Amino acid sequence: MWISLLSVLIVVSAALTISAEYHGPKRHVYLFKPLTVILIILLAFMPKYPVAPFYRYMIVAGLVCSLVGDMFLMLPSNRFIQGLLSFLVAHIFYIAAFAFSGERTLSKWAALPLLIYGVVMVCWLWSFLGKMKAPVIIYMLVILLMAWMALSRYLETGVSGSFLAALGSIFFLASDSILAVNKFKSGFRSAQLHILITYFMAQWLIALST
Repeated sequence: MWISLLSVLIVVSAALTISAEYHGPKRHVYLFKPLTVILIILLAFMPKYPVAPFYRYMIVAGLVCSLVGDMFLMLPSNRFIQGLLSFLVAHIFYIAAFAFSGERTLSKWAALPLLIYGVVMVCWLWSFLGKMKAPVIIYMLVILLMAWMALSRYLETGVSGSFLAALGSIFFLASDSILAVNKFKSGFRSAQLHILITYFMAQWLIALST
């Protein structure tokens, strides 16, 4: 019951965030975007699958770092690098969670499409990145590694929780890709809608995997 209630509150808060992005007032974005992630953090504490405590702690740590990243990206001044670093650390925590449980076989079938996707994205954005080339490439490698670990974990275990985490990692990759295109190549009006929907879906699914 609590999981369902929290999920409903997350959807409402996420919808209010998106509405405020397009229709204002801006202070509602400052309120509801962090609130959405806080509710997702609470959701991660709810026992849903038989996971190790380490897994839950790492997921919560990743969500907290994501919350910090959101705060940086919402500031009126340019704090993009600080936000990028916060999400980079969040992905490292997620990698630790997905890699935990002893010996793990990394799937080459999951690696190949992710590698191709990463190369295509970097080549597409390369001439628009300017001084951000190195940070973006490092971030891209880390998020691709996170998705690879999540997908490999699902392909190895096949359990429901690992499927949710793997799906969440793909949504995260989609969200960050849309954000990169919007920021560096060509901005478009519906960008925030797509970025936020995929971002909140990613975090919600990853939290549910606990």
